[in-house]
Amino acid sequence: MKAFKILDRTGDGFVTLDDIRGTYNAAMHPDVKSGKRTADEIFTEFLETFEQHYNTINGGASDGKITPEEWCEYYTHVSASIDSDAYFELMMSNTWNIESANNPASMPYAGSK
Repeated sequence: MKAFKILDRTGDGFVTLDDIRGTYNAAMHPDVKSGKRTADEIFTEFLETFEQHYNTINGGASDGKITPEEWCEYYTHVSASIDSDAYFELMMSNTWNIESANNPASMPYAGSK
């Protein structure tokens, strides 16, 4: 939940397009680079990946807002295929640019505790 709270920049209890604009770089997506799609289309698709599984199970509809429950459901599903907690923590640290004991690059200086 630490990553969710960091990404919820507005503090409204949801992660939205505006919250992730500074974290997720849609401009690097091949379809945006080629002009086939806009960055907002990529952002929307990205957010929908979090909602999809949760809504399939619970009968909800996508609304462009990731709730804490949708976040947990998504990462519970992802973590089932990862062998170690340390690797999962490293993956989350690298993906969302958050500090991690398992990612020396995220520490003030390598090897610090």
